[in-house]
Amino acid sequence: MPRVLTDERRDLVKAITDFCRRECGTKEQRDLLTAGGRDHHSQQLYEKMAGLGWLGIAVPEAYGGAGMGMGELCLFLEETAYGRAPISGFSTTIIAAAAYEKFGSEEQKRTVLEGVVRGRIEAISMSEPGAGSDVGALSCRAERKNGGYVINGQKTWCSNAHLADHILLIARTSQEESKHAGLTQFMVPADTPGLEIRGIDTMGGREVNDLYFTDCYLPESAVVGTEGQAWPQLMTGLNLERMILAALMLGVARRAFDDTLDYVRQREQFGRPIGSFQALKHRIADNATELECARLLLDDVAAQIDAAPDKVFAREASMAKLKCTELAKHMALEGMQMLGGYGYATEYGMEALLRSSVVSTVYGGTSEIQRDIIGRTYGL
Repeated sequence: MPRVLTDERRDLVKAITDFCRRECGTKEQRDLLTAGGRDHHSQQLYEKMAGLGWLGIAVPEAYGGAGMGMGELCLFLEETAYGRAPISGFSTTIIAAAAYEKFGSEEQKRTVLEGVVRGRIEAISMSEPGAGSDVGALSCRAERKNGGYVINGQKTWCSNAHLADHILLIARTSQEESKHAGLTQFMVPADTPGLEIRGIDTMGGREVNDLYFTDCYLPESAVVGTEGQAWPQLMTGLNLERMILAALMLGVARRAFDDTLDYVRQREQFGRPIGSFQALKHRIADNATELECARLLLDDVAAQIDAAPDKVFAREASMAKLKCTELAKHMALEGMQMLGGYGYATEYGMEALLRSSVVSTVYGGTSEIQRDIIGRTYGL
C-alpha cells in the first residue's frame, strides 16, 4: 500500500532509493564497500551522503543541517536500510548528537553537530559487563582530580567506538540513595590517553567494542550538561533512540519481505511458482498485513513526536521499537524458510538480514524491556 507523502518527502525517498540502487545495489558493490560484508560501515559511501546533505537531516540549520523532523529522519533510516546502505555509524551518531544538542556547551555542539554534517561519526557508551538493561547499575567511575575527572572502569557493547571521533560516556560521579542518581555524561575524544578500544567479534562482523578506561583524565569542560544528571538527560532521548531502531528495522523487514516475494514468484516446483501454493500464499498475505501495520504505527508515532517534540512518548516509541524489530526478525526467518537452502547462501543476502534483525531485539532495550515499559504505562 503506497504511503501518502508530501512532495518534499516523496522526492527525498526517491533520491535515497536511486542512490542506494546505484551505489550499493549489488552484492559485489557492498562487498567492496564492507570488506566482504565484515564491516557494517563504509566511510566512502557515508561521505558521499554527507555531500548530498542527508547526514544533517535532523541537525539544526544553525549548525549546517537541514533541521527536519522525526518523520523525515525515519524515512531516511528506513530507505537506507531497505537499500542495504552500509552506514551503521549514522544511528549512534545521531543519538549522541541529539544529547549534545540538548545539553552540550556551545563548543561541544559546534564540534559534534558540524562534524555530523561533514560525515564524522560519534558513539555513545552506557552498557557495562554488569549493567545492561539495568542502566542504573553502572559502576565505571569518574572521580574529581586536578580540576577535572579521572575515569576508571570498563564499558562494553559500544557500537562504532572504533570509528568515532568522540564517545559520549555515561559514568558514575557519586553514589546516591537512588541508583539512577549520580551519573554524568562526558565527551571523550577517542584518542584520549588511558582509553583502550578493543573490538568484539560477533556473528555480524565488526561493530561493537569493549572500552577500557585506566586513569583516563578529562578536563571539567568534558562534562555534557550537569554533573549527576545523566539519567534525566538520557530519558529525554528515549523517543529518538527507539524510533531510530524502529525505522531501521522497518526497512530491513521490507527488504526481507520483497526479496522473499520475488523468490516465491519465480521459483517453480511441481510445475508452478511456489508462491501459488496456499501454504506460502497465506503466509505472504499475513506478512504483508503485519508490515503495513508496522509502517502505520511508525508513521503515526513519528507524526506525534513532530507535533510535540519536547514530550516523551514512552509507550508509543516502545511500541514502535518492539513491533518493528520483532517483525524484522520474523520476516527474515520467514524468508529463510521460503527460500530453502538459498536462504543460507550469502549470494541471496537473506542470512545477512537475519543476522542484523536478530540483534535488533536486544540492543537499545530488549523486547522484554519494551514490553515492561509499555505495561507500566498502563499502571501495571
